[in-house]
Amino acid sequence: MRTRALLAGIGIVLVPALAGCGSDGVGQVPTGSTAVSAPVKVSSGRLAVEEVAGGLSHGWDIGFLPDGKVLVTQRPAKIALMSSTRPGASVTEVAMDLSSVQVRGEGGLMGMVVHPDFGTSRQFTTCQTHQEGGRPVDIRLITWRLADDGASAAKVRDLLTGLPLNASGRHSGCRPTIAADGTLLVGTGDVARPANSQDMTSLGGKVLRLDLKTGAAPADNPFADSPEPRTKLVYTFGHRNVQGVAIRPGDGRVFTAEHGPEQNDEVNLLRAGANYGWDPAKGGTEDSYDESVPMTDLRRFPDAVAAKWQSGPTTEAVCAAEFLAGAHWGDLQGALVVTALKGAKLLLLRLDADGDVTSVSVPSEFDDTFGRLRAARTGPDGALYVTTTNGADDKLLRVTPE
Repeated sequence: MRTRALLAGIGIVLVPALAGCGSDGVGQVPTGSTAVSAPVKVSSGRLAVEEVAGGLSHGWDIGFLPDGKVLVTQRPAKIALMSSTRPGASVTEVAMDLSSVQVRGEGGLMGMVVHPDFGTSRQFTTCQTHQEGGRPVDIRLITWRLADDGASAAKVRDLLTGLPLNASGRHSGCRPTIAADGTLLVGTGDVARPANSQDMTSLGGKVLRLDLKTGAAPADNPFADSPEPRTKLVYTFGHRNVQGVAIRPGDGRVFTAEHGPEQNDEVNLLRAGANYGWDPAKGGTEDSYDESVPMTDLRRFPDAVAAKWQSGPTTEAVCAAEFLAGAHWGDLQGALVVTALKGAKLLLLRLDADGDVTSVSVPSEFDDTFGRLRAARTGPDGALYVTTTNGADDKLLRVTPE
């Protein structure tokens, strides 16, 4: 399948100004927030969308191999190996022991990264909900080795265990991405537990930074001197449910996409050691998961970092985030792509040098054309690859400029 349409026919997302809203409304930002009301800039480019392969089930993440093949994780504890990134690629299931994955709600087999040294190590790391004897235990990162023929994969090690897990699978995260310096960044969810996001001994509601080989905290992590091993891993905190982590080409800055409560999904620019202001426990005074608090509570946390963009009253359920890199993208080069689950669209955010959002648009090719969209990764060929997550005959799509 191949569709073409002018971006001049896009649907437009205009974010309402939120400054001055009360702090008691669901997801609202208190006075003093710098949440943006982004002006709209319409691109005149075209996008071409091709179906690489179908027959998937909730494709969650994408990993490109040096020989041109592609791994795609699927939430129901399966990994597909595609023969190429071109339309008509064959799809085979990789044989591996995923029997310990708890597939429930938002949980299952989730994010993945292929190791930079895959050509020699053949290793990749997945993020997955873990059960033992039918009992939910935690969310963990596991490193695997793909057999030379690609038919199977064997476990190498538990890279990191102990991420909290809700038995329902709610707010499981979990997006790993390799930073510009080679460390592993992992966006996690708060698993709908009120204290997790602000609790520095919990790995939930955070962005973690760790060594891809050992799982240890790098010496230059912001809390590396903490006596608490989990705190050492924390890069940023005060998040609700981070499902997108993107590295900006050129400057290596880290942007995340994060689910809001009913409204105010966010795109954030990360600053090491910073608090992003989500606190449904209200400073420990609330035992229930109170989602009436603002996503970035600047009254409770004056130093919290406000979002670069929020969806306002619209629930998009943002997911993956990825930058369009390369001159072949024309005036779309440098745009931040954010996929949406409930919104069933692809958002293009144009950013200035400081990371502030200057425009938000929706290409007509992805305005509820393919349903819910999950993963977004740039391939070695410079194309953007996106997965659908509708539950039946999900697809891997290849997106290029015309």
